[in-house]
Amino acid sequence: MAKETLLTYLDEQIEKKLADFDVAIDWDTRNHTIEVIVRLYAENTNHMAIDDREGVRSEEEIIEFEDAILLYDDQKAVFDEDDYLAVIPFAGKKGMQQKVIDALIMYLPEILVKGQDDLLDFLVSDEESIFELHFSPDYFQALQADMTTAKQERFLPYPSY
Repeated sequence: MAKETLLTYLDEQIEKKLADFDVAIDWDTRNHTIEVIVRLYAENTNHMAIDDREGVRSEEEIIEFEDAILLYDDQKAVFDEDDYLAVIPFAGKKGMQQKVIDALIMYLPEILVKGQDDLLDFLVSDEESIFELHFSPDYFQALQADMTTAKQERFLPYPSY
């Protein structure tokens, strides 16, 4: 059996605990990053014209919203933090503590359920001009602090390629 890594553990947890959501992983070996990509969909019954972040206008019947959380090597990765919902460092080949992944997997459904509600409200409201997901670093840290088992304290190594 192959050694469990940050990537294999993350993938396993997403499949087990986030099956009801559209979540994917994109591993960039050259940049030493792992993106956790989330997508929300909503029916645009009013055919509201919506501009995305790049200024592309759409009046599609189904709106797809995508965002990502970046896990990155704190010594090697290069990225623009503004492009992500959240950025979470890991310690090179040593990887990341399991409790960080566990907290992320626990927090993502809350973000996505609230985000889905907010997206639906956005599509029917004339008052809201911007839609975005929200990530609370303080809440995320509190979730991690509650995870203190020996297993959760272990490091999941960054995968070899």
